[in-house]
Amino acid sequence: MVLLALALAASLSVLGIFHGIRLYRAEVALPPDLALALEVGSTRTTAVGSVVDRMGIRYAPLVLRLMGPKRVAAKRLQIDRAGNPSGLTIDRYAARRAVYGFLGAVGAFATLINGQLLLALLMVAFGLFWIEAGLWSAIRIRRDNIERTLPDFLDVLAVVVSAGLGFRQALERVADRYKGPWSDEIRITLQQMDMGVSRREAFAELRRRNDSEQVAQFVTALQQGEELGSPIVETLIAIAEDMRRTDAQNARRRAARAIPKATFVVTTFMLPGTVILLLGGFIYGADIDFGALLGGG
Repeated sequence: MVLLALALAASLSVLGIFHGIRLYRAEVALPPDLALALEVGSTRTTAVGSVVDRMGIRYAPLVLRLMGPKRVAAKRLQIDRAGNPSGLTIDRYAARRAVYGFLGAVGAFATLINGQLLLALLMVAFGLFWIEAGLWSAIRIRRDNIERTLPDFLDVLAVVVSAGLGFRQALERVADRYKGPWSDEIRITLQQMDMGVSRREAFAELRRRNDSEQVAQFVTALQQGEELGSPIVETLIAIAEDMRRTDAQNARRRAARAIPKATFVVTTFMLPGTVILLLGGFIYGADIDFGALLGGG
């Protein structure tokens, strides 16, 4: 069985070398966004990510066809909500999905030959969910960053607007003072408005790009205030207060959920461990002769 696995690994290595030589000599037409990302290099992605992109770009169109238009559109939206981490695009996602899927399949086959079922399942999970886990993590981190920044941003925006600057100019001025994903989103919205998109449509697109309840609340309140003719300063202040109130409620709910978890950890692991440690120290300090107690000589 071991000899068969070694022979399979050697055959795959030889095939990989010949396939790599053929790919190196062949001319591959790269999508524009991937060509730009590869040209920029390490400033846009990691060295490992760049290598994986080059390996899998030939198979990206096949992966996209297998996904279908609806899943591609949903995945493109998910990448937008993640903020295109390290310059990730839908083509680069497909390329990495092909490479990780291949590595997971080969690893699962090799481990199954050796009878390691659990490791094979782990390799399959790696091929299917490695890049997905990165996207989910990027979306969560980005959403938390935006929701933490948004109330203060609205307060400063209200001050700038009340000073006499127009809403469009105030947005640009305040966005230049902030760094992070929320300021990037505001700049994208302003660019869309410069290209002729109406303010309502631009902010609706802002809500679509961000999987955040607070961003949706901000856009909805802004559009309702515009329809009702409410003063923009009062609207911004009210939105910021509502967001802080929501954050406080969410913090209390998280604390309430954390208390039973902490109690479970203390009673299940820490308390028995402490009791065992105390008893062990007491018995060791008492210098008890267990041989005599057990009837030994």
